[in-house]
Amino acid sequence: MTTTLITGANKSLGLETARRLLDAGHTVYAGMRDLTTGDAVSALGARPVQLDVTDQSSVDAAVASLPDLDVLVNNAGVLGTSFGVDDLDAEAMQRTFDTNVFGIIRVTQAALPLLGRSEHPVIVNVASGVGWPRFLSTEGHDEFQVPAIPYAASKAAVIALTVQYAKNLPAYRVNVSDPGYTATDLNRHSGHQTVTEGTDATVALALVGPDGPTGEFHNRHGRIEY
Repeated sequence: MTTTLITGANKSLGLETARRLLDAGHTVYAGMRDLTTGDAVSALGARPVQLDVTDQSSVDAAVASLPDLDVLVNNAGVLGTSFGVDDLDAEAMQRTFDTNVFGIIRVTQAALPLLGRSEHPVIVNVASGVGWPRFLSTEGHDEFQVPAIPYAASKAAVIALTVQYAKNLPAYRVNVSDPGYTATDLNRHSGHQTVTEGTDATVALALVGPDGPTGEFHNRHGRIEY
């Protein structure tokens, strides 16, 4: 049985990822900051775990509660509070990075001892095309219209740290996904994709075999070339 931990799993992309990996036969531990929001997770058959990626003690306790771990999906993320230059300051950058980047580091580092005991360890980090300079700078892409600096910079950092983790962990499959413009609470459900479409890449990367890709950035159509 494959054991999987998903952060930010109580709604939207995280919840749909949990549903699909349960359907694929995984035992899913669904991390969330507030266990009172876990009814939908429990109804699916996943196991709620209190996990706040901005709190090291919460991360450590969540990982310590797991019997084993084969797949880690770092899904938790925030949009942030700065959406242009006028409202931008270092604190806004720090708050966004604390969840979107440092949260991945906290959870991944805590989980490595468990993942290291798996015969086939897999890590999937959920980023965004908003972190991809080619998409941000090319008219016609959904990402071109996004002015927010902290969110874009944080997701660019997630892509880079994924590549570096993959190089440092050659026995693992470590990849990063782009959900695309998906209707979620993050964008007030303005996206043109469903949550199922938005989790296609994440789920596919969570299911890769030991000879599968590593250090790659994928959306639902496949690899995004660097």
